[in-house]
Amino acid sequence: MDRNDSHTAGTTGRETPVAGGPNFIEEIVAADLAAGKHAAIVTRFPPEPNGYLHIGHAKSICLNFGLAAKFGGRTHLRFDDTNPLKEEQEYIDAIKRDVRWLGFDWGEHEYYASDYFERLYAWAEQLIRQGQAYVCDCTAEEVRAQRGTLTEPGVPCAHRERSVEENLHLFQRMRAGEFPDGARTLRAKIDMAHGNVNMRDPVMYRILHAPHPHAGSAWCIYPTYDWAHGQSDSIEGITHSICTLEFEAHRPLYDWFLDALGIYHPRQIEFARLNLTYTVMSKRRLLELVRDGVVRGWDDPRMPTISGLRRRGYTPEAIRAFAERIGVAKRDSVVDVALLEHCLREDLNARAPRRFAVLRPVLLILDNYPEGLVEQFEVPNNPEDPSSGTRLVPFSRELWIEAEDVREVPPPKYWRLFPGNEVRLRSAYLVRCTGVVKDATGAIVAVHATYDPASRGGSAPDGRRVRATLHWLSRAHAVPAEVRLYDHLFTVPDPDAVAGAEWRSLLNPRSEEVLTTCWVEAALAGATVGEFFQFERLGYFTVDPDSGGDRLVFNRSVTLKDAWAKEAAKHAP
Repeated sequence: MDRNDSHTAGTTGRETPVAGGPNFIEEIVAADLAAGKHAAIVTRFPPEPNGYLHIGHAKSICLNFGLAAKFGGRTHLRFDDTNPLKEEQEYIDAIKRDVRWLGFDWGEHEYYASDYFERLYAWAEQLIRQGQAYVCDCTAEEVRAQRGTLTEPGVPCAHRERSVEENLHLFQRMRAGEFPDGARTLRAKIDMAHGNVNMRDPVMYRILHAPHPHAGSAWCIYPTYDWAHGQSDSIEGITHSICTLEFEAHRPLYDWFLDALGIYHPRQIEFARLNLTYTVMSKRRLLELVRDGVVRGWDDPRMPTISGLRRRGYTPEAIRAFAERIGVAKRDSVVDVALLEHCLREDLNARAPRRFAVLRPVLLILDNYPEGLVEQFEVPNNPEDPSSGTRLVPFSRELWIEAEDVREVPPPKYWRLFPGNEVRLRSAYLVRCTGVVKDATGAIVAVHATYDPASRGGSAPDGRRVRATLHWLSRAHAVPAEVRLYDHLFTVPDPDAVAGAEWRSLLNPRSEEVLTTCWVEAALAGATVGEFFQFERLGYFTVDPDSGGDRLVFNRSVTLKDAWAKEAAKHAP
């Protein structure tokens, strides 16, 4: 289920999913339980520990753990750790951390395919004795050439008719470490003319003289994923082995191994993997971005990894809601990333504290405001949650406001500050612009204005109309901060569909913008890593782990503008 390296060229278009009734997998499970096939459901989440989990894995995690919870069963966390050349303890630890962060717990049911190596080896010898496996001396390139194509049958290997005794002897010598890497493999003896290429004598074991992150140096031959996966399911008593659609072609091999061994046979069910716009899901490509320093690491906020989403400010509640909303289908499609952003806005809108922040500051000077005077204005912490209360924000003669809120010559329908125009400073006063100050480049660096003392709280006593409301910060009381703004990592909706090296040319050079001269409310100086806030008019932000000491770093999780909700409203009944 972990193998997400296939591209999405076969996707059938973008969909706007809506959560509904039971999905087809739930219906299968319910029918199996009603028929008495199982006393209880047992599912598993089986990642390969060769990278960090991404949003596609989150869908599978929610599905497997959710099914078990709904039907009163259990879910195993099993590491399908069959390739020591790509697997690391770092990935194992990160996977466990991510699954727990999403809100799921496997309890005592943590397993490793490597713990089953001895039993898998014994079963391999069983297939040899049954004449259903043999040792092959061909190179990997020769094996690939022998397998044929989708329209041409494969060619039997010259070693296919070795005797049972010779195969057993060679296989035991492979285990003993007598041969170098790649010298021999063990292959299943099935059908080289089979219409499914996966059934044309697939490799079961290869020689790899490499230490294993979990099994240590006990082995120098390692099972392939296809050989280990189904038998691990059987050992653990998995009732429903839920995989993504690319494993549909592997299901006949999954079934063949279990039937040939005559052991307990779980039911494999495939569902459509998650494809997300402006995102790559190939773990190989994600690893390349990390390795080549294109991003800051696996937890870069632009990455679709769970750790990256967490650092960006996504909540487990939002991701679980997203997984529920997109549902489970049998047909591949591309989900608009705007839906994921919408789920985060829905979650944070209800509970994120509101704060003032100025990202691109311009000084606002109230010429008629008394020098040295500081007032405190009461501002709601979250209008969506009256129980969250209010806070006091200091106000003084010199304020920071956003540069985009000032124009010397306003464009049409611009209602913010320009000479002669009046605006509201949220919860404070009405102010009228009297002029601007520009630097040598022509950029506005300061604004002069007058305030109306009778408009305390932001209301005009005579009821005059003011069309714009701005946020602000007292210059003397604001604290400095670094803010990182994020956009899509790629410039096209489906970068995973681009083959070869061309996909790197689709990277968005403006995917991260770092602002180092920002100002935020003084109350945010004590914010802790992972805390989230709505910066009024600017979006939702979270405290980045780079914060510490006197340094405050915020990541913008998502903007306030909700493109998905707007589009969905057009199609509402």
